[in-house]
Amino acid sequence: MTADSEFAFELRVCAWAERAWPPGADGGSDEAVLVARQLGVRERRWDTIVFECDRAGLERRANFGHEHLDADLLHVLRNAPAEWQYYRDVLPDPGYSWSYVREAIHEASDRDILESRKRSNRIEIRRKWAYPDWIDRIVAIENKPDLTATAARDLAPQVERDVALGLADEVWIATAATGERVEPILLEDVPLAAGVLTVDADAGSADVSWQPQRLAVDEPGTRILENPAPSTTDQSAARFEYVDTDWKEYKRLQIAERAYERGWRAYADTMRPDCRHFEVTDDPACLLPHCAAKAKTPTAGECSHRCAAFEPEPPAWRNKGWPIEGGPGKGLKRLLADRRNRRRPGLD
Repeated sequence: MTADSEFAFELRVCAWAERAWPPGADGGSDEAVLVARQLGVRERRWDTIVFECDRAGLERRANFGHEHLDADLLHVLRNAPAEWQYYRDVLPDPGYSWSYVREAIHEASDRDILESRKRSNRIEIRRKWAYPDWIDRIVAIENKPDLTATAARDLAPQVERDVALGLADEVWIATAATGERVEPILLEDVPLAAGVLTVDADAGSADVSWQPQRLAVDEPGTRILENPAPSTTDQSAARFEYVDTDWKEYKRLQIAERAYERGWRAYADTMRPDCRHFEVTDDPACLLPHCAAKAKTPTAGECSHRCAAFEPEPPAWRNKGWPIEGGPGKGLKRLLADRRNRRRPGLD
């Protein structure tokens, strides 16, 4: 399967998860679900991430705006007091210079999500809202639509690292349904803790072929640094390190914050929807970008200013407001942003 179709498959999986999660629930459930793509930690990015949210907590998260809160802001906002106090008396020692904490306080105050004042040359802070506990579970999905022999060899160590680290509550592998009596993915040597979804991309549906195990997110995890394959010439030992629960908790929250801002429809932000050849297909499963010049679903790397086929929207499209005020490119961005905001209740 080409990179073109892999990208389209990923978007379809995101759309299905947003519409029908959890798997097996006919037509979806009452869960508040937030879906994102291409997020994770430095050494590992997940293709699709599903956040099962506390509905009331998700609505309270909207008090802090649509932008994500980085680690410094989270440190301040999660520990800000209900009454005025000197910031160094109330905030835990961050383990780095307090100057970064002061910068975060000023940024939070500028964003109107924290109150701050200066008394006797001391910065005092007071929270406007308590930061909510809005994430119930995080589910990571690795998309492998076409499970070739090479893809299968690469897949096993990736999933093995995900399971050992235990940063997500569940890990799934999504692959295109083949219609065979036994799906090929079930014959591959992948960790049994990972669930398997077989996806009918055209119909926008997915079936569970193997149930995942619940991972121990509340316990220390193992980061596999090196795990050489068995070989008669390489007898190197595996290298790993442990990560504590505090690290996992903060990383999960940081990933969730980035997902809250981006969602999975942010692909237009890294493409050129202002190109006259950029279109959106009328796909029954989801809105898919399409390049009329190349007759394919382009990746972000292909749909850029470096593309030889790029042509700006004709001025007449913008001046006459056809078909949407501001031109089709900006209209598409507004459409995607509107659909993203529907998954973030409480935002204006």
